[in-house]
Amino acid sequence: MITNQQLEKYNEVAVDALGGSKRLDSSRVKLMSAKRQAALETIGQTSDGLHMPESTVDVGAMVLMNAVCNKLLRPIDGSCCQTLPPPNLFQKLSACFFVSSALVLLTIHILGNNRQHRPVPPDVESLGEKKPSTAAAPLGLKAPFQALCRMGVIMAYFYLCDRADVFMKEQKFYTHSTFFIPLIYIFVLGVFYSENSKESKLLNREQTDEWKGWMQLVILIYHVSGASAFVPVYMHVRVLVAAYLFQTGYGHFSFFWLKGDFGLYRVCQVLFRLNFLVLILCVVMDRPYQFYYFVPLVTFWFVVIYGTLAMWPQILQKRANTSGMWHLGVLAKLLGLLVFISVFAYSQGFFDSIFSVWPLSKLFELNGSIHEWWFRWKLDRFAVIHGMLFALIYLLLQKRQVLFEGKGETLFSARISNLLLFFSVITFITYSVWASKCKKKSECNEMHPYVSVVQILAFILIRNIPGYARSVYSSFFAWFGKISLELFICQYHIWLAADTKGILILIPGNPSLNIMVSSFIFVCVAHEISLITNDLAQVVIPKDTVALLKRVGAVGVLALLVQMMTRDSSPAHGT
Repeated sequence: MITNQQLEKYNEVAVDALGGSKRLDSSRVKLMSAKRQAALETIGQTSDGLHMPESTVDVGAMVLMNAVCNKLLRPIDGSCCQTLPPPNLFQKLSACFFVSSALVLLTIHILGNNRQHRPVPPDVESLGEKKPSTAAAPLGLKAPFQALCRMGVIMAYFYLCDRADVFMKEQKFYTHSTFFIPLIYIFVLGVFYSENSKESKLLNREQTDEWKGWMQLVILIYHVSGASAFVPVYMHVRVLVAAYLFQTGYGHFSFFWLKGDFGLYRVCQVLFRLNFLVLILCVVMDRPYQFYYFVPLVTFWFVVIYGTLAMWPQILQKRANTSGMWHLGVLAKLLGLLVFISVFAYSQGFFDSIFSVWPLSKLFELNGSIHEWWFRWKLDRFAVIHGMLFALIYLLLQKRQVLFEGKGETLFSARISNLLLFFSVITFITYSVWASKCKKKSECNEMHPYVSVVQILAFILIRNIPGYARSVYSSFFAWFGKISLELFICQYHIWLAADTKGILILIPGNPSLNIMVSSFIFVCVAHEISLITNDLAQVVIPKDTVALLKRVGAVGVLALLVQMMTRDSSPAHGT
């Protein structure tokens, strides 16, 4: 009879004929031993000792399908039989750069210790001269290299989480409880940490940080719970993204109007803080710039705001005081910006012809197409200009002393305040009812650019008209608001996974503990990156104009060379 022992002998001979077990590991021949192991485990369940139960056959079928299909489909919640792509040239260069930074830091540290322990010559001590300074020129580089080393460790963690086959991933599965219960938790915490604000002006710094903070936390819960599948939640989160762009228009317009600082130093500072983390991730994680869509969006709108206000005639508050014609001038600029937006929005062919030109296309393409950039840009195309217009109206009303911004004072007279509050509440509720009735995202997205500003203005008035509401803020939300950009970007790879399509699993088998541990690490990393960015911005962006121009030119040439090297390469995968 053909027994298992005889089959094992046949298999041993077959393996030897194919070159032995060692050679099989490097050859194209694959032995499917998992099905045999499953059969040995379930042999007691057979009725006749010959035919295996269906569960064993299913295991064999699944292993075979995984071996054939997973390398093509690349499922999120498993990595069996998937081959990882090897690091490309830029990923290897980035690793060398961070390792070199660590070696330089180690060298500086050793030199510093040697100088500290170097004995002072007797003749120097007798003459009463000062000891040699330990803070020599090379030691002045210690802080930036420390920042680069910290960044290198963080990038290694990013790579292990979402590029190496180290941690598992799982699929998202939306339920109302997974979205709304965490939402209730964070808002209870936010109210618990209420404090008195230092100033009671409309949209003061503490209030805008608070606004960014709770919006960012809502967006994080929205992403990790997969709530985009529920259209009413999707539409409300779309308003939050529009509110971020509204703040971009409001904040930059207010700065340029009040300060009048259009210098290169200010521009480079803003661009560096916005793009530093994303540009590093593009190299380390092998992703295109447009993959992190929000940063290209706010960067583009900052350049548009700067160009609109910096071009002649520069309209500033100190000049606007001399004549009312200046107010008409800034309105004309805003009207020109509105025409510019409308032309781009209603002519996709013209839009494509502009942003498809190399090298500009390298910044906005995703998978070889600018469709994603077109969709993101068009969806919130009016949010920034709404923020700029609101800032202009507010600053003019503030200058004419129409507003009452003292502690505990209502923003307007009692009658006007009550009327505006009533309409704001009605508007807020009306939008929520409309969003709850949305059935198709495409239809609701068509209305979103026109109606989102109403919801934003309603929130601002409700939050600022009552004096007691304007005089307090949540320090809990404000803390998260200060690192909102880093939180938004870092979630892509160390909180979510598989390029945001799945959830990172650090602790398998315990979802609650896993989300707590991964969230703690995620927030700590985002906070650390914020500190690193601020430290490096002081070093990389010098105040001296000539030195800054040289560095900008060098970065421009380097970026052009990199784009030329990757011009003919295949586009990176994205979502």
